[in-house]
Amino acid sequence: MSKELELNPNKLVAYLGKPTSEFTKADIVRYITENGIRMVNFMYPAGDGRLKTLNFVINNAAYLDAILTCGERVDGSSLFPFIEAGSSDLYVLPRFSTAFLDPFAEIPTLAMLCSYFNKDGFPLESSPENTLRKACKAFNEVTGMEFEAMGELEYYVMAPDAGFFPATDQKGYHESAPYAKFNEFRTQCMAYIAQAGGQIKYGHSEVGNFTLDGVTYEQNEIEFLPVKATDAADQLMIAKWIIRNLAYEYNYDITFAPKITAGKAGSGLHVHMRITKDGKNQMLDGGVLSATARKAIAGMMELAPSITAFGNTNPTSYFRLVPHQEAPTNICWGDRNRSVLVRVPLGWAAKSDMCQIANPLEPASNYDTTQKQTVEMRSPDGSADIYQLIAGLAVACRHGFEMENALEVAERTYVNVNIHQKENEHKLKDLAQLPDSCAASADCLERQREVFEQHNVFSAAMIDGIIKRLRSYGDSTLREEIGDDQEAMLALVQRYFHCG
Repeated sequence: MSKELELNPNKLVAYLGKPTSEFTKADIVRYITENGIRMVNFMYPAGDGRLKTLNFVINNAAYLDAILTCGERVDGSSLFPFIEAGSSDLYVLPRFSTAFLDPFAEIPTLAMLCSYFNKDGFPLESSPENTLRKACKAFNEVTGMEFEAMGELEYYVMAPDAGFFPATDQKGYHESAPYAKFNEFRTQCMAYIAQAGGQIKYGHSEVGNFTLDGVTYEQNEIEFLPVKATDAADQLMIAKWIIRNLAYEYNYDITFAPKITAGKAGSGLHVHMRITKDGKNQMLDGGVLSATARKAIAGMMELAPSITAFGNTNPTSYFRLVPHQEAPTNICWGDRNRSVLVRVPLGWAAKSDMCQIANPLEPASNYDTTQKQTVEMRSPDGSADIYQLIAGLAVACRHGFEMENALEVAERTYVNVNIHQKENEHKLKDLAQLPDSCAASADCLERQREVFEQHNVFSAAMIDGIIKRLRSYGDSTLREEIGDDQEAMLALVQRYFHCG
């Protein structure tokens, strides 16, 4: 077994001795046969952004071969709003590279994510995961490079307050036990996600923590490593499913909602992006941000208003995106600046050997840190359809390479100051603003939809459906109407508590 696989927590990788990208049907059958697997689950994302599940008992070898080869029929009209009941049959076909052991099943069960196919046996044009696949293909065809992504999954855990070691309100960032109460739960989630193939960077407690009506609310985050954008979306979907299921076993409640209550930190779903060619990161050039990266950022600046249609999909999203908070409202970018929409985080570009300085007995490390540089979109939240969101970001980054004035746009929208400070008000006046409601977001998508439909990425039916859903909330003046009414705010939060 190669060194890259030696410490892999995915049990199929360890057993089969190959990476998931090389899994075949024969590998799946072998693992099932030799490890006493008795059931197979097909899982697939639907229009509500959640994973759906179809269970199979393995009757015999012929039946196992049939379901792995042919998939199964499902009712598309019950899964997607754009499919009519009169012609609703779809196929779901498993993707062997996504196979993992279900950590919650009492009966040994292998789970796999599936792709949707239409009646003619072709990928369903408007399915979220196929839209992302098309977006990545178009990015590669236009740029000759690969689009990679990773997510920062923020969520709140809720449980009865024990009354011991109270945390400091809104000061939970990277807190340790016993002031942070759910570290063990988070690490168990991380272990299960890793076993399911998730490439995790780290986990920690986040800023938000408070007690309300005898209940402890604690914000946590699990951040991933950059991988192919299609894999990044799959990993986030499985991660949300695992966190919710483990919370159910612990008798905890979980929410990925963008707004938790008035005056407390909301949860985002920040997405980091990286562009590679022949396996090498293209985000830096001579230790500084490359023209490649700045063109991608320019595309995001241009399409930022409509990206909210994929990443901020219910009215509470726009109670998180308010001025003077870490969540952005201005369309701009900057270095290490959490008040901007697109942030360029620290990229280990320092010339010193920090490892050797911290550990004088170590020789020079000579570690290639250029792989670490990403850029981060900070507006999305847990209400997002993950596949549509990352597809939208891939489109925006591709669009940056199609814009003749991309580098000029990048220069114009760059800020290196805190734009919320009074002395920087002049800069703020020159910046465009993100939409302030689902209705406004829908209008932005309507105006910019042509870019998303280019290269056959987003189907017209999908764009129509997103616009219709966003407008159905009728929230164009909701922020003004609610104002400081905390009771009305809590009622709104409760309505969308388990979004995404």
